[in-house]
Amino acid sequence: MTGPQTRPAATEPGGYAAARLRLLHQGALTGPPRRAALARLTDQWLGALLGETRGVALVAVGGYGRGELSPRSDLDVLLLHDGTADISKIAAVADRVWYPVWDMGLALDHSVRTPAEARRTAAGDLKVHLGLLDARHLAGDEQLTAALRTTAYEDWRAQAPTRLPELRELGEDRTRHQGELRFLLEPDLKEARGGLRDATALRAVAASWLADAPRAGLERARAHLLDVRDALHLTTGRATDRLALQEQDQVAEALGLTDADALLHGVYEAARTVSYAADITWREVGRVLRARSVRPRLRRILGGRGGRGGFAEVERLSLADGVVEQDGEAGLARTARPERDPVLALRAAAAAAQAGLPLSPHAVRRLAASAGPMPQPWPAEAREQLVTLLGAGPPTVPVWEALEAEGIISTLLPEWEHVRCRPQRNAVHRWTVDRHLVETAVRAAALTRRVGRPDLLLVAALLHDIGKGLPGDHSVTGEALARDVARRTGFDAADTDVLATLVRHHLLLIDTATRRDLADPATIRTVTDAVPDTATLELLHALTEADALATGPAAWSAWRASLVAELVRRAAAALAGDGAPPPHAPAPPPPEALRLAAEAVRTGAPAVTLESRPEGTGPAGDGDPAPVGVELRIAVPEQPGVLPAAAGVLALHRLTVRAADLHAVDGVLLLNWRVAAEYGSPPGAARLRNDLVRALDGSLDVPARLAEREAAYSRRRRGVVHAPPSVTVAAAASHGATVLEVRAQDEPGLLHRIGRALDGAGVWVRSARVSTLGASAVDAFYVTGPDGAALTPRAASAIARATEEALGG
Repeated sequence: MTGPQTRPAATEPGGYAAARLRLLHQGALTGPPRRAALARLTDQWLGALLGETRGVALVAVGGYGRGELSPRSDLDVLLLHDGTADISKIAAVADRVWYPVWDMGLALDHSVRTPAEARRTAAGDLKVHLGLLDARHLAGDEQLTAALRTTAYEDWRAQAPTRLPELRELGEDRTRHQGELRFLLEPDLKEARGGLRDATALRAVAASWLADAPRAGLERARAHLLDVRDALHLTTGRATDRLALQEQDQVAEALGLTDADALLHGVYEAARTVSYAADITWREVGRVLRARSVRPRLRRILGGRGGRGGFAEVERLSLADGVVEQDGEAGLARTARPERDPVLALRAAAAAAQAGLPLSPHAVRRLAASAGPMPQPWPAEAREQLVTLLGAGPPTVPVWEALEAEGIISTLLPEWEHVRCRPQRNAVHRWTVDRHLVETAVRAAALTRRVGRPDLLLVAALLHDIGKGLPGDHSVTGEALARDVARRTGFDAADTDVLATLVRHHLLLIDTATRRDLADPATIRTVTDAVPDTATLELLHALTEADALATGPAAWSAWRASLVAELVRRAAAALAGDGAPPPHAPAPPPPEALRLAAEAVRTGAPAVTLESRPEGTGPAGDGDPAPVGVELRIAVPEQPGVLPAAAGVLALHRLTVRAADLHAVDGVLLLNWRVAAEYGSPPGAARLRNDLVRALDGSLDVPARLAEREAAYSRRRRGVVHAPPSVTVAAAASHGATVLEVRAQDEPGLLHRIGRALDGAGVWVRSARVSTLGASAVDAFYVTGPDGAALTPRAASAIARATEEALGG
C-alpha cells in the first residue's frame, strides 16, 4: 500500500515543526493568508505521512476542511478506506499518520471509516454530517473523497426538512448556555450566539439550497472572528476560544488595536452581523418549510386551481400607508416609493413593531438604498413614528436591529455611532451601550401609563446614555447631544428643555435615594433644584426605573424602588404641594367652529367640514405636535352617544385620531379632530356626515363593525403585549366638572370604546382633550352627572374603574 516518495522540506523529521513555527511567529502573513498557508503546510505533512496508497484517502473535515487552521486548532481528519484491505493494514496506515501528529503535541480529531460507515455515522450524528460538508481531499484515492462529498451533499439536501430544525435547535441550545457574543465581556468566539459556530451553520443552510444568508459583510465578520481567535491562540499558547478579560489587552496589541475596548467593539460588530444574518436565514428556512408542508394540502383543496401554478396568492394586509404584512413579515406595498417618502422607513418600522412582526430584509435594504434624506427639522409624522416604534415594547428590538444593520439608524441619528457596539466594562450591565438604550425604551414602554408625556419618556430613554463614548461626563455630554437630537427631530423649545433635563439628571434619583438621608431637606433640594416641575419629576421617576431594569437584575430591587419612590414623593410635595398639575383644558372653540354649531342648530342635524393641512403646519401649543393630515370639525345637536358614534365612524374609515377637542356649546357638541388616514386618501365630508347620521339613528351598527375589525387587528398583533390602560380622577382639576384622565395604547376604535363606557355610566362629556403621542393615547374628559354638576368622589372613582375595565385594564 506504500511506495517510495520524495518529501518536501517541511515533511522531513522536524521540518514541519520548524516551518510551522516560522509561519506562526516569524512570517509576514496574518489573517486568512496565514490560515490558508498553515493548512497547506499541514496538508503536505499529512500527505507525506500517508504515503502512496490504494483504496485509502486522507480527508480533512470541519474547519481544517475549510482550510481555516488557527494556531491551536484541532486537526479534524478522516481516514477513508474502501473496505477491501485487511483491517490490520488499515490500522497500520492510521498509526503511521496519527502518532506523528500526537508526538507533535497537536490536538487530533480522527476517525477511520468506509464511505458506507461514514454515511451511517452522519445519518445519526448531525455534527459529523456538518463536518463532511467541508470534506477536502488531502492524499490518497481522490475518487473516494469525491464520492464521499457527493453523497454527503445529496443526503444533506434530501434530509434538510428534518436536519435544519435540528441544526437550529443546536444553535438555540448554545445560546442558552453561552449567551450572545455581542453582549459578553468574556465571550466565547466559537460557541456564543453570533460566533463561529453560527457562521458555519449558515454555510450548511446554504448547502441545503432551501435558503441563503445575506452575504453583505458576513464573510468579513467571520474572518474577523477568526483573526481574533488566531491572536488569542498565539497570545495564550492555548487552544481556547474564550476571550478572557486578562488577555484582551494583549490580543488587542497583537491585532494592532488601540485597546481592549476597540477589540471588543470589533468583535461585537462581527457578532452582530452574524446574528442578524442568522435571524434572517432561519426565518426564511421556517417560511420555506411551512410552505412545503402546506402546498400538498393546497393541491388537494384547489385541485390544481386557484392561482399561478395552482397555488393561492399570498395575502397582503395593509399595516400603514405604504406598508403591508405578507407571509409573516412587514414589507413595502407595491405602490410604496421610498425615494419620495422620507418618513417611510420609520412608518414601516413602527407598523412592524406594533404588529409584532419582523421587517422584511428586502424592504429594509430597499429603504436603506433609496430613501431620501429626512427634512430638517423632521416632519411631525416622523417624530410620531419614532415614538410609536420605541413604544412597542419587546418587538421594538428586532425591528430596530434590522434598521441598524442596514445603516438607517445612523443616518437618522448620527449620534448613534458613538454608542454603537460600545462595551460597558461593568458587571452590572447586561448589554452594550446601544442595546441598553433600546432596552431602556422597551422597559419605558411598560411605564407610559404613569406619565403625561409618554413621547418624552421614550425619547429620553433612547438618549439618556448617548454621551457615552465621548470625552467627559456622559450625562453632561449627553445633555448637549440630546438638545441637538430634540431640535432636529422637531420638538419645540419647551420639550427640548425637558429632554435635556432628563438626560442630564437621569442618575439623580437613584444616586440621591441610595446615598443621602431622605429626611434631610438639603437632599430634597438636590432634586428640586435640578427638576423644574412635577411633570418632569414624573418623567424622571419612570426613566430611572426603566434605566435600572434595562441595566440588569442587580440594578433594581424592591428596596431601591421604595427609596426612589419616597424621594419622588417628598420632592413632588416640595414642588407642587398637591401633586401633578391638572390636565390642560381644551382651548375655546374657534369662530369657524361656532359657525358650524349655528348650522347644526338651524338644521337640527350634524354639520361636518373637512380641511386638509400640509404636514407640519398649523399652531402647536402645550407641547402638542403640529396638526398633521386632516382637520375635521363636527357639530351635532346634543344627545346621548355623540362621542362614541363620531369616534366609531372615524375608526370605520381608518382615520387615526392625532388630537381632538370637544366642547358643549348652547346645546351643541362641537368636536374638532386632527386625523390622518392609515393609508390612502381620507373620505369626503359628505360621506362622513351620512355615516354619522346612520350611526346616531342606529341604522349603522358601529360596535358590530368595529368588533370585526378589532378581531382582525388582534390576530395581526398576536403575541404583542402593551401596558394596560389607566383611568384616574384628576383631583381639583376643574370646579364645574370631574376630570377623568385616560392613558392607553392607541388602537382602532379606542375613543369609541371610551365614549361608550362613559355613556353607559350615565355621565355627560362636557369637554375633552384627546392627544395621541406615538402609540399612546393621553386623554382628559371633563364629565358631569345628568344634573350638570361634578361627580362625587365616590361616583367618580367608580366610573374611572368601570371605564378602565371596559378598556381591558
